[in-house]
Amino acid sequence: RIEVPDSAFTQDCPQGNLLRMPIAHGEGCYYADPETLRELNGNGQVMMRYCDATGAITPESNPNGSIENIAGICNREGNIFGLMPHPDRASDVRLGSADGAKIFLSMAETILAGRAPACGVSLFLTGTGTGVGKTFVAI
Repeated sequence: RIEVPDSAFTQDCPQGNLLRMPIAHGEGCYYADPETLRELNGNGQVMMRYCDATGAITPESNPNGSIENIAGICNREGNIFGLMPHPDRASDVRLGSADGAKIFLSMAETILAGRAPACGVSLFLTGTGTGVGKTFVAI
């Protein structure tokens, strides 16, 4: 579920919008101490949360035990976005969902409009043969 709709990565997604994207990790979850969580939430850096099909944040909708159902965060400047779901694996209906394309379209629109805080885009897909991976995107 989109928590921050006005970022370089989510401008095409209204707040509360549900994106269906696969995850591809067998272990690992996001953790932060209470002070860091307050800071992330207070600064609007929690970009996405795991939720159920109705948008409710529930323990059952959290696939990995991530604290506060956090699925994605950004840095303070808003130009680096780390997330566990894979938008690249949900960027075309032939893949089962095109919801991930909204993230890439938001990035492209940010760059084309000259609003990118840095010169360049990087997409890092990390993983192993077991499917453990994270996606980091920087503009």
